Amino acid sequence: MNHSVVNIRIAESRDIPAMHALVRELAIYEKAEEQHTVSVEQMLDDGFGPDPRFEAFVAEIENEVVGMAMYYPRYSTWKGRTLHLEDIVVRESMRGRGIGALLFEAVLDKAAEWDAGRMEFEVLGWNEPAKRFYKRFGISG
Repeated sequence: MNHSVVNIRIAESRDIPAMHALVRELAIYEKAEEQHTVSVEQMLDDGFGPDPRFEAFVAEIENEVVGMAMYYPRYSTWKGRTLHLEDIVVRESMRGRGIGALLFEAVLDKAAEWDAGRMEFEVLGWNEPAKRFYKRFGISG
């Protein structure tokens, strides 16, 4: 899987178990595993039920989900349409290969498609790797 092509695509309902596992991995990394209480079933309903609350991209290598970017619409009274990036997560063993950048670029494209006046996201103050990641895109916080 080391030199395989990365495929970025819109998430489908079949991806929810892998996405849930990635979020759990993120919660463990952030030392907050007990706070990750959403179930696979709830994520499935919230993403693909009658009232979808989020959209996502997944990164695949050889048909295996190795990363995701979850986002949803918000509204700003100053900027209008806003895209909120909830999480970008890449499996720890796959980091450093540009997968996060591909996911972030897909989200930037989605924000442009939505004609969003801005894109919002948060980075934990102690998360230096994430800060370095966004700095490569000219974003500092």
